[in-house]
Amino acid sequence: MSRGALHCGISQSAASQQIQELERRLGTQLLDRSTRPLELTAAGKLYYDFCRDVLRRHERFLLELEKLKGEGRVEGTVRVASIYSVGLSEMSRLQEEYSERFPRAHLHVDYLRPDKIYEALLSDEADLGLVSYPVATRDLAIIPWREEEMRVAAPPSHPLASHSIIYPEDLDGQDFVGFDEDLSIRRELDRFFRDKGIEVRISMQFDNIQMIKEAVALGSGISILPARTMQAEIAQGRLISIPLHAPGLVRPVGIVHRKRKQFNFATKAFLDLLKEQPPDHIGPPPAHSAELEASGGPAGL
Repeated sequence: MSRGALHCGISQSAASQQIQELERRLGTQLLDRSTRPLELTAAGKLYYDFCRDVLRRHERFLLELEKLKGEGRVEGTVRVASIYSVGLSEMSRLQEEYSERFPRAHLHVDYLRPDKIYEALLSDEADLGLVSYPVATRDLAIIPWREEEMRVAAPPSHPLASHSIIYPEDLDGQDFVGFDEDLSIRRELDRFFRDKGIEVRISMQFDNIQMIKEAVALGSGISILPARTMQAEIAQGRLISIPLHAPGLVRPVGIVHRKRKQFNFATKAFLDLLKEQPPDHIGPPPAHSAELEASGGPAGL
């Protein structure tokens, strides 16, 4: 009730009063107020399905109207909710390219935690979501986007920074900067450690890659991160990215949207732009990496 009121820009009490007035006019209860959280009655479920159908038909109407008015011209707004690591590393470039191609369209991006992205999609506050380890539900569909290579992140002064490749056993006993325990990437890394029979010492943990990179650069330990998220810090000489011998250890990233969502031309155009991106490209090694490798230095830059 509170989220619905916020979405409509009214107070929770005003929303409750509107529901009560609707129930009075329909002559039946829509909500079972004896349960917590509130549940729909049979009549409420019927009305809910009716409203969803109206909204879908409204989306379809706007799309058909757009076709009549613009004959395929790309204009309008696409609302994207993205995890921080994708947004901060790539979204500014994608926004610039999108604006150059479609100057009459507008790309609006919010950076959110994964659970908030799913909420935004379900409440129609976003058209597309970019999340790692995407999960399909009864109401949400997934378009696979890419699988990102995972590498070991270490400060240049760390003993492992001189390795050209790291094997799982090299990680045993290392101080490790990890993700918060409620995140999918943390669960995947924990499973990897268990399968390999190794233990790391969690020195710090955070809910986003940017903070983990900072902690690693400051010497709090090593970490395992998507290679493409470390390019700026590598160029600055603050991090070393070392290949990890761990076939199958990748971070899947997907495009999530509400099922039966009617996309406007702007959203379809942005989807096409996303699909054009390379599956996983971490960029060429720095120009001096060959010299480092020849001298026995860190070849994993």
